[in-house]
Amino acid sequence: MLPSKVIHNKAGRCMPVLLAALIFAGCTGQAPQSPTANVQGSAQGTSDYYLQQMQQSSDDNKVDWQLLAIRALLKEGKLPQAKDQIGQLPQKLSDKQRQESLLLQAELQITQQDANGASALLKQIDAGSLSKDQQVRYYQLQIAAAQGHPSLDLLRALIAQEPLLTNADRQKNIDATWQALVQLTPEQLSNMVINANENILQGWLDLLSVYRTNGSNPDMLKAGISDWQKRYPYNPAAKMLPSPLSQVQNFQQSSTGKIALLLPLSGQAQVFANAIQRGFNDAKNGVLSQSQAPAQSSAQPAAPSASSAPANTPAVQTAAGTSAPANQAAVSTSAAQANQPAANPSGASVQTPAGNADNAAAQGQPAQQSSLAAQTAPPSSATQVQVYDTSSQPIDQVLAKAQQDGATLVVGPLLKSNVEQLANVQTPLNILALNEPESVQNHPNLCYFALSPEDEARDAAHHMWDQGKRAPLLMVPRSSLGDRVSKAFATEWQKLGGNTVLQQQFGSTGELKQGINSGAGLRLSGTPITTQPQQPQGVTIAGLTIPAPVQDTSPSSADGGSVDSVYIVATQGEMALIKPMISMRTSSRSMVQLYASSRSNQAGAGPDYRLEMEGVQFSDAPLLSGSNPALMQQAAKTFNNDYSLVRLYAMGVDAWTLANHFNEMRQLPGFQIKGETGSLNASQDCVINRKLIWNQYRQGQIVPAS
Repeated sequence: MLPSKVIHNKAGRCMPVLLAALIFAGCTGQAPQSPTANVQGSAQGTSDYYLQQMQQSSDDNKVDWQLLAIRALLKEGKLPQAKDQIGQLPQKLSDKQRQESLLLQAELQITQQDANGASALLKQIDAGSLSKDQQVRYYQLQIAAAQGHPSLDLLRALIAQEPLLTNADRQKNIDATWQALVQLTPEQLSNMVINANENILQGWLDLLSVYRTNGSNPDMLKAGISDWQKRYPYNPAAKMLPSPLSQVQNFQQSSTGKIALLLPLSGQAQVFANAIQRGFNDAKNGVLSQSQAPAQSSAQPAAPSASSAPANTPAVQTAAGTSAPANQAAVSTSAAQANQPAANPSGASVQTPAGNADNAAAQGQPAQQSSLAAQTAPPSSATQVQVYDTSSQPIDQVLAKAQQDGATLVVGPLLKSNVEQLANVQTPLNILALNEPESVQNHPNLCYFALSPEDEARDAAHHMWDQGKRAPLLMVPRSSLGDRVSKAFATEWQKLGGNTVLQQQFGSTGELKQGINSGAGLRLSGTPITTQPQQPQGVTIAGLTIPAPVQDTSPSSADGGSVDSVYIVATQGEMALIKPMISMRTSSRSMVQLYASSRSNQAGAGPDYRLEMEGVQFSDAPLLSGSNPALMQQAAKTFNNDYSLVRLYAMGVDAWTLANHFNEMRQLPGFQIKGETGSLNASQDCVINRKLIWNQYRQGQIVPAS
């Protein structure tokens, strides 16, 4: 047995050796490792880092680092460098490298606005062999290549991408899927063929059917969505509804117990206010239902005039405490809108724009049936309407008085200056303004309803685009009206994907007559309309940013051959000069379609004018397009054939309906009402859009535009 001292000495001599071994082992564990390049994973580094690694790597890893560098360059927006690196990739690649290379090339094509080139590259990729990260990018590139155009392929890409995403990105995906669905046309839906195992897609299509069947009834829509969720519990939308449908679940009907009607009861605008008030009250009191009876035969009495209104029509209390007849007619037509021709002074009864009741039926709208029958809010004897004069006191005081009087909803004001002030007024009341400010602000209790020429111009842009026109020319008066219409049309046209729009301005009727007398005619050429549209934003999902398409806004001019359509904003007298002057310079073979605004549709358009306008398409409110001949006859007689006031009368009718569906318009995206001023729906800012009816002059008759 060794002494303890000897053992201690041996142990002491061993300690340095053990420590050295431990230190050596620790140093070995901390030795630098060569980083690995995973082309199928996420790329979080910078392009400089990846390029440096590429230069320092052996041939085995160099291509992987190069592919990662290309991804980083694309993410950083360094497109020339990315394109250069793609060109330097070797011809011989592994399967994983080739798939990643195709993804990167497709992404480059998307950033260069070549959707077709990107689609061709994506078709060469085997999605099943991609990693989860690559699949997310693959489907996002397919979505970007669709450029927002709804299709079966787009829906399949969105559905395949959804389970690969995090919760935050899933809501974006579900909303995008719903947006693509609601944009599908009836023809696309009827021709759609899906596979038997596409249960998720079938569920989405059934949800769309529930929405379209019950969209006009919030309670039915709520029940339909709940039933759908039970039938498709595993559909992504059953667990996370699209944002527009989530709003349906929290929807509450607006209260119309007492409505405050804000109008100028004195001054130049009084005549317009009277027409609107007449329409509003006629809709409320059930006068319109008398016009929805079968069209009168020649043996029946004519529609009642303003003076023959029912004797038991209730009075409407004004803000001043006095009472005015609910069906008070406009007292004058001399102050008709400056952008409308004077009313026909003859006072004779006027035909509907379709010529007669038979033409109304030819438009798919039988003379015996009015569009109001199913869409207009029903009359109400329970709703109280109190009229407040906005001519006598500031708008904030008027609103405070209406609130104090117990109003639950406000309709008005009418004058744009008053509407502009609403953004700075604090009030809990829901407001349906009867005009639109220059700059719209989104307020949860505010909607805007206007009969503006800009509104018509935007509708014309959609109509012409849907008819396949791509090179429009605008002919507008040399005035602020012309400038506003041109800007509205051009901005909407570029939103649809069109290029720069041309405009040609014309002067007075005297100038037009000089032109037609000289035989010079009108050339179909113009100058580009300068707009400042909002910059499109790219879309980022799962870390992949796809830039928004950049529209070609290069200036251009045309003469006959390049212009394929002309939108004309002119009075009836101006149209009678402009149309022949265009014909002087344009052959019948040029196939340039002419379109006109409702400004050209006025009383007194006889057979000579209709023949002269052969082929011209024009837009107008349904009331003036033959949807309700009896009501049109009554309104035309009431307002002495002043079509500008008839349109305002129709606006009053629709204001009553919109007031009764305020919350639907404010809260339910896609909600629509067929009104007398157009098919009505609301934008995200609750600006009421009107889709007008389009007619066409053909052989002296007015028929629906094809």
